[in-house]
Amino acid sequence: MPIELSIRPLTAQAFAPFGEVIGAEPSTMRLINGGTTERFHALFSPEIAGEGARVIVNIFRGQPRAFPYEIGMMERHPFGSQSFSPLSGRPFLVAVSPDEDGKPGEPQVFLAAPHQGVNYRRNTWHHPLMAIGEVSDFLVVDRDGPGNNLEEFFFDTPFMIREPSL
Repeated sequence: MPIELSIRPLTAQAFAPFGEVIGAEPSTMRLINGGTTERFHALFSPEIAGEGARVIVNIFRGQPRAFPYEIGMMERHPFGSQSFSPLSGRPFLVAVSPDEDGKPGEPQVFLAAPHQGVNYRRNTWHHPLMAIGEVSDFLVVDRDGPGNNLEEFFFDTPFMIREPSL
């Protein structure tokens, strides 16, 4: 029987063990272009490792998940971070797990607001993209290059989340 997980709001403090929350943080704002543009500076730092690796930018189009939804697996990327920033003005779910002796522990689930993105650090266990309600596009910054940059783990007992309250 699946173990039910709660969904919490995404905050920088709660997400800090796993990476950065991406958003227009006022403390990072600088005026540029003669004062006509606000630049929110250095919101996250992509991480890549390995000979021939490079940082790339993609658009992922996520299909909405049906609820209740079972989290039966987690993945991580040993050679690079991976960020997701919504382009469709829609909230989405973020599920991450602490590493416990090379395997993911119990997942933590966050509801990201339409103006928030996330950057998963290298080797952070996370669930694949979870769009809510509608097909949604995301700007994704990650690593391209040689080597297997994907590790997957399948839980013996899945975890379940109910439809989030928007």
